[in-house]
Amino acid sequence: MKIKLDENLPARLLPILKGHAHDVHTVADEQLNGRTDAEIWQAVNAEDRFLITQDLDFSDTRRFAPGTHAGLLLLRLLEPGAQALTQAVGAVAAEIRNWRGCFVVLTDNKIRVKRPPG
Repeated sequence: MKIKLDENLPARLLPILKGHAHDVHTVADEQLNGRTDAEIWQAVNAEDRFLITQDLDFSDTRRFAPGTHAGLLLLRLLEPGAQALTQAVGAVAAEIRNWRGCFVVLTDNKIRVKRPPG
């Protein structure tokens, strides 16, 4: 799966995701740090990438409806430190390829997957 990591995620996720055969780009690698969410989203869609982020601006399922993009994983951990984020994403890294086109929210206790209609 082609993935883009938002700037609010630790770089230590790169080898974990690549270890699951994902093609991973980061916002930082592409000099998109500090850009607006609209610019980030435009880059994600232009590259047909699955976005992994903690940014609540991407939490509106009406705006980011399943099936209208390559997929989005929103991380909502109570204590989102680098270690917790690494463990959370590492635990679902293999599953991401099944979430193409989905809107996914990962919390400390559950995973909610909203799939495209049909």
